[in-house]
Amino acid sequence: MTPAVPPDIDETRGLPAERRAAWALLTPALGAIGLFFALPLLAALLLSLTDFDIYALADPRNARFVGADNYLRLLRDPLFWKVLRNTLVFVLLGVPLTLLLALGGALLVHSRLARMRGLFRTVFFAPVVTTLVAVAVVFRYLYHPRYGLINQMLGVLGLPPIDWLGDPAWATAAITLLAVWRSFGYALVIYVVGLQAIPVALYEAAELDGASPWRMLRHITWPLLGPTTRFVSVLTTVGLFQIFAEPYVMTRGGPLYATTSITLLMYQQGFRWWNLGNAAAIAFVLFALILGATLVQELLQRRRT
Repeated sequence: MTPAVPPDIDETRGLPAERRAAWALLTPALGAIGLFFALPLLAALLLSLTDFDIYALADPRNARFVGADNYLRLLRDPLFWKVLRNTLVFVLLGVPLTLLLALGGALLVHSRLARMRGLFRTVFFAPVVTTLVAVAVVFRYLYHPRYGLINQMLGVLGLPPIDWLGDPAWATAAITLLAVWRSFGYALVIYVVGLQAIPVALYEAAELDGASPWRMLRHITWPLLGPTTRFVSVLTTVGLFQIFAEPYVMTRGGPLYATTSITLLMYQQGFRWWNLGNAAAIAFVLFALILGATLVQELLQRRRT
């Protein structure tokens, strides 16, 4: 015979009231998400299916429904493919560099040899919170083809000067280095947290077995940092796909559109040429690219695991 549940611990009693309380607490948050996220997203989707321009701003009746013409026009536009290539270069160069610098800095900060950890964390994280305009002015002087510090260092090594921001072959790399310098501090903090979560006993056991620091890094640190690396990689990928401020402030997308990113093209279409329907279509193409890149990273990580 099944024993009776005492009335004071009956799980079914008061359940409707708990549900009502839960919905009462969730409703403001869900309403805010719907008002400030879902509704603008739906409006942008509808906007991407129209030829909404400056004339439609004066009178919305001037907007016409064009269906997928904005997306098809993008696929036929050589400038869009050039901008897409630029963005992919930003991502493919920036993500490995950011991960490498962030992991190296995190190992330095987390090392027992580092006596001034607080100073290192401040120095490494400072670029994240530094005003971009000030950083852009400094980097423009660093990249100056004649008086820049970088070219002077190249001259000391006997190398010819480089027109970093004027040569299309080097401008993309210059903007990528600036983006990496600004973003690796945030990834470093996340890596430090991941390193602190690794049990010290593993390193002590490996040291007793005669493992070298390289072997401990390869067989203990790197595998256990897998989830952290995946998280940092996704964040960095999303951030570099949306790179905007660096090329906008430094080069305005030049020279010859060599540093124009997808977000900068979207801004130019929407707020310089007032082709808001085309800009909304670019935004959803960017969303599809970010979603695809994130899914690919997830599949690769699962297969590696």
